[in-house]
Amino acid sequence: MSTNKPKNELDAADRTILRLLQQDGTLSNPRLAEQLALSVTPCWRRLKRLEDDGYIKDYQANLDRRKLGLDVLAFVQIRFSAHGGNEPNAFEAAMCAQPQVLSCHKITGDADYLLQVVATSLDAYSDFVENVLRQMPGVASIHSSLALREVKAGSRLPV
Repeated sequence: MSTNKPKNELDAADRTILRLLQQDGTLSNPRLAEQLALSVTPCWRRLKRLEDDGYIKDYQANLDRRKLGLDVLAFVQIRFSAHGGNEPNAFEAAMCAQPQVLSCHKITGDADYLLQVVATSLDAYSDFVENVLRQMPGVASIHSSLALREVKAGSRLPV
C-alpha cells in the first residue's frame, strides 16, 4: 500500500486518533474508543487502517536525553567535494548505522547534509567527528553548531 496518500483522505476521527496517539502512544484501544465516542471495533479498524496505510510508522517512548547523560546536542552541516559516485550513498548508510545520529537530512543550500547528533560530552562529540565524520570519503567540510539551550524539541506533527 502507498504511504503517500493525500491528506484529504483523513477524516476528523482519523486526525483525532493520530493527535491522541502522538500525545500518548500507550493509549489502549478501549480508552482511545472512549475518547472518540466510538465503539471498540470501529476504533480498532480505523487504527489498523492508519497503521496499514503508513500514517502510523511505529510507536516509541520519548526519552529525556539529559537524564541519559547525553548532554551535548550538535547540528552538523556536511559538504561533499563531489556529488557523483557512491560516496553520498555510503555516507547515508554510515549515518543510519550511527546511534548518536538522531537525524540525517539531505538538504539544499551551502551544505549537502544536516545531522542532529547527541553525545555524552564535548570529548565524545569530538571523537565522533574525528573517528567517523572525518573518515568518510568525499567529505569536504564539517560545520558544527552546538545547542546552548533547547527551546523546543519534539516530533509531534500538526494533524
